[in-house]
Amino acid sequence: MRVSRLSLVTLRNVPADAEIPSHQLLVRGGYIRRVGPGIYAYLPLMWRVLRKISTIVRDELDRLGALETLLPQLQPAEPWERSGRWQGYTAGEGIMFHLEDRQGRRVGLGPTHEEVVTELAGELLRSYKQLPVTLYQIQTKFRDEIRPRFGLMRSREFIMKDAYSFHCDEADLERTYVQMAAAYARIFQRCGLDAVGVDADSGAIGGAASQEFMVVANAGEDLILSTPDGSYAANQEKAVSIPDSADALPEGEERMLETPGQITIEDLCSANGLSAGQTIKVLVLLARLEDGREQPLLVSLRGDHELNEVKLTNAVTRQLGLSALDIAPITGDQIRQQGLAALAFGSLGPDLEDAALKGARSWEQHFMRLADPSALDLKRFVCGANSADQHRWGATWDSVPDQIRTDIRNARAGERSLHDPEQMLQERRGIEVGHIFQLGDKYSDALDARFTDKEGKQTALLMGCYGIGVSRLAQAAVEQHHDDAGICWPLSIAPFQVIVVVANIQDSTQLALGESLYGSLQAEGVETLLDDRSERAGVKFKDADLIGIPWRIVVGREAEAGRVEVVERSSSSSNSLSHQDALSCVLKAVSPGS
Repeated sequence: MRVSRLSLVTLRNVPADAEIPSHQLLVRGGYIRRVGPGIYAYLPLMWRVLRKISTIVRDELDRLGALETLLPQLQPAEPWERSGRWQGYTAGEGIMFHLEDRQGRRVGLGPTHEEVVTELAGELLRSYKQLPVTLYQIQTKFRDEIRPRFGLMRSREFIMKDAYSFHCDEADLERTYVQMAAAYARIFQRCGLDAVGVDADSGAIGGAASQEFMVVANAGEDLILSTPDGSYAANQEKAVSIPDSADALPEGEERMLETPGQITIEDLCSANGLSAGQTIKVLVLLARLEDGREQPLLVSLRGDHELNEVKLTNAVTRQLGLSALDIAPITGDQIRQQGLAALAFGSLGPDLEDAALKGARSWEQHFMRLADPSALDLKRFVCGANSADQHRWGATWDSVPDQIRTDIRNARAGERSLHDPEQMLQERRGIEVGHIFQLGDKYSDALDARFTDKEGKQTALLMGCYGIGVSRLAQAAVEQHHDDAGICWPLSIAPFQVIVVVANIQDSTQLALGESLYGSLQAEGVETLLDDRSERAGVKFKDADLIGIPWRIVVGREAEAGRVEVVERSSSSSNSLSHQDALSCVLKAVSPGS
């Protein structure tokens, strides 16, 4: 391919809406172009990258015996309603684009395909003799992100590989889950990425077990906590740890503290000589449930800990057997709208009585009370007294209504690992590029997808679900492989393996040697780009660095002597070689297994 025919438009300035390096470089390098908020066109260079990633994914999935298919992007609401997810995906999380057709039938643009594929499996897989089966597809998905950002990292239209496996028993499901995890590790390795598998929350997909695959990068939105030996790694949403011990309160009778204006833990501790671990902070929140009810929550944490909203959502869902669509802090305005007396925010205690909710217009009139074990393990503590500017010193749990004991705090770096107390957790940032789930019968039971087992009984299919964000993976590769000059693509997914740069296209000797090298590389099957533009040499060199082709051959002033410069993009190392040696050097570097 000749650059003169590539319609390549590069930018010298950083786009105003691009916040992280990978987004900036993909726009500046002419790989993607913004069409609307969270909507991007994949330009020719980017499409070559995406095709290479897709080829690696297909190769590994086909190797497992998975069957490629293509499912409809437009999905009817009915199976989503039967699975119980329509409300959550449209009115709750609100990430599904949905509409009505001309007959008034509700449909949605698929953010995922569990419902569709489960209905198909229920119709096609009728006997245990047909199992196991794994189906996969690579296609565009749609999610109405509240705040699209970071380019392809959080876009509203994106390319994804999703696979679904069907089994007759748990052992078979677990085997495929393990095989898929190994295939994912190979995919990311072949794409040249440093990725780590971590324990993760199953979220809206659901299921008994799940694992995320994170590309380690400073710009990652996710926090990974792991042990130095790599035996444990988890997304912070899921991570567990042994909290540091809290300082015990000195001996003394329970008493009231006057705490004017001390509405934060920091203020309270500073004014009264306390450490945060000696206090209990109480949060009042409202859970909106899938059946339409609104349940007030009273949540207690040790003062030095932070609430983990995902753990809290899961705890509420487990306790009630209903999905919590949304959990948010209760505000003073909401209290007034319910016709209730004002609460002493900043001075609330875990013994706040249900009477505070009596007469609420639409809320449940009792608290669901949840407390983290680290809070419940405090023998004596300081907490709010439920009156403005007053706290209780030396309070105990004896006089507090029963609490649901459940892990709802964020684990953090520096704490001991629950899996090996000898090791301390470390933190890194990561970009999620893959997620695998053991779904069990969550969807097959809801959608009546059953098969005849060996005993002749009708049994719900067991399922696994496995996703890779193909377009996100491409940008994650840039986030992990770039420098101040531009992108440094891993060889396996680079749009081209080699770029031949003719410094002065008007010099017939340079042009002839450049064309010769270009032809020789193409004849050897090397994906080669020839920069034959009538641009200054400096512009061409900057563009070559920006777009990040792994190997560069520069045909310049030494062309008369048959010599060229060979540059490795990742290391910026360069060598002046005869054109024959340069050709041999590059062919060796790009050959498989080199």
